Amino acid sequence: MTVHLDGPGVTVGDVVAVARDGAVVELTDAAVDRMRRARAVVEELAEGEPKYGISTGFGALATVSIPPERRQALQHSLIRSHAAGMGDPVEDEVVRAMMLLRVRTLALGASGARPLVADAIVAMLNAQITPVVYEYGSLGASGDLAPLAHCALALIGEGDVHHAGERAPAAEALRAAGLAPIELAEKEGLSLTNGTDGILGMLCLAIHDAGQIVDEADMIAAMTVEGLLATDRAFASDLQDLRPHPGQAASAANLRTMLAGSPIVASHATDDPRVQDAYSIRCTPSVHGAVRDTLEHVRRVVGHELAAAIDNPMVLPDGRVESCGNFHGAPVGLAADFLAIAVAEIGSIAERRMDRMLDRTRSHGLPPFLADEAGVDSGLMIGHYTAASMVADNKRLAVPASVDSYPTSGMQEDHVSMAWNAARKLRTVIANVRRVLAVEYVIAARAIDLRAPLQPAEATGALVELLRAVVDGPGPDRFLAPELHRAERLLVEGRLHAQLARHDIHLAP
Repeated sequence: MTVHLDGPGVTVGDVVAVARDGAVVELTDAAVDRMRRARAVVEELAEGEPKYGISTGFGALATVSIPPERRQALQHSLIRSHAAGMGDPVEDEVVRAMMLLRVRTLALGASGARPLVADAIVAMLNAQITPVVYEYGSLGASGDLAPLAHCALALIGEGDVHHAGERAPAAEALRAAGLAPIELAEKEGLSLTNGTDGILGMLCLAIHDAGQIVDEADMIAAMTVEGLLATDRAFASDLQDLRPHPGQAASAANLRTMLAGSPIVASHATDDPRVQDAYSIRCTPSVHGAVRDTLEHVRRVVGHELAAAIDNPMVLPDGRVESCGNFHGAPVGLAADFLAIAVAEIGSIAERRMDRMLDRTRSHGLPPFLADEAGVDSGLMIGHYTAASMVADNKRLAVPASVDSYPTSGMQEDHVSMAWNAARKLRTVIANVRRVLAVEYVIAARAIDLRAPLQPAEATGALVELLRAVVDGPGPDRFLAPELHRAERLLVEGRLHAQLARHDIHLAP
């Protein structure tokens, strides 16, 4: 796949393709032309009155005028001083997303960087050279300064990168790929560091993952409905239409699709003494649907940001260069916090469902903890503990980061977004919820097996079949962790969706 980078038009799918799948990136002629025109404005202004980012210092040093012979040194000093990250390196996929999105802004022609700067980033992406960026350093305003500075450092042949599976000095990796470091001119150091690209990149990846997870949550919840001998009547379309939230309608439709023709559900359609199921079953469309609606809101925010020029100062078509606040991470930080709260709820309700399957007093005939020989065997008891520990962790991680702020840079940058922190913890919430769903998947599949000779629906049966290719069915206790990890891999790889597609079963869009 090739992503043709024109500036506008970049999608979440493009970000995922480049960040994870190594898609090739190409700049369009229109993008190059826009960058050339903006650069001409910068070069003309460099000869006149002091302009922030072109002929002055940065942040609280913006009043210091820099003579022409020191401006190249200014750009390199900016990169070196701002590359101040600490902690563990962030994931390569995040760095690649960040690099792509920085080129996207440059290609809009509002930053004033030369086309060769964008070309250099694209060349690194296509050569699979990924700068080492550290977890701590961004306050989300002025954008992701430290993370982006570490990316820019590699462009000038300094710092470390990941290349060919190894960590190496940037100069070595560039040379091995037939590339050379670049020298930065006026405005370019600032244009490489002043953006929300790391936050936005993580949010794009999170949107992709959360969209997959909410579908998987519907699929696995349907398996639990069968495992608990619950009813599907609460998911009926006429009932759902009385509360017309789009996400709720989609999740309810998915549950109906998954349970269509289920002999297990039909087996207790009459003469069942229970009046109604617990909230964790009956309210699944309401909870999963609210997550879907939150995700749709976040998609809109990200769509706006993917169309935005994120820099400061901005080079305008009429030749003005004006300072602004477009680099502030509030829009994406609030969205990341909102999505973390929502996705955490998927794990929370899943943990309640699996607890019911393991408790013989509430499971309607299943053995304690689904054990083969209760007492001698503990069954899936501790799998639930593992899930509960991650649900508890997510409650802490769902506390918003974006309500905080620390004034910096001599009080010039006196309100920051903390959006990078919001995006980092969102990634952890998503990973935790995927693991929680993997545990529910293992438990629900065993519960369905234990309902034999009753058979599941075609859709849920297909998912049991998929799991049984890598995880054995009911039996005496065995080493559980590898089975949970294998179930998690099925979710990560999108295998549940693929399995349904093979049966020509399709969920709501």
